[in-house]
Amino acid sequence: MSDVSAQVYTDVQQFYARQMNLIEGADADPDAWAETFTEDAVFEAGGQPEPQVGREAIRASVREGVAGIAAAGLDFRHWFGMLDVTAEPDGSLRTRYYALAVATPRGGPLGVRGSLLCHDHLVPRDGRWQVRRRSVAADGRRD
Repeated sequence: MSDVSAQVYTDVQQFYARQMNLIEGADADPDAWAETFTEDAVFEAGGQPEPQVGREAIRASVREGVAGIAAAGLDFRHWFGMLDVTAEPDGSLRTRYYALAVATPRGGPLGVRGSLLCHDHLVPRDGRWQVRRRSVAADGRRD
């Protein structure tokens, strides 16, 4: 693995900003968000008994999550930071970052819902990045 150029680093930051905006707010589009994953993607989240395998399983899960957030009357946001990006010899990327998941009831106070450590394997597809594997672990969890 090796460091990446400033341009690749910036491209990855832009990818994450656009990806997460797809599942936040009144205009959330879980279908478009799912398309940022490969067809055979794996999504592992601490606390879930089994990983979600395949884009369609990921799509179903995020649809359910976005609907639940809307029904609860929450504004839900993600903030990513401390991003580390390294290149693999095959042109794919490995990323490590922290994420804060925050929810605000409309008209209410901000609440931090989770502090997460995330690892992604990104692969290039048709001039853009897609997630092949995402692993998310909540701070303080011992699964």
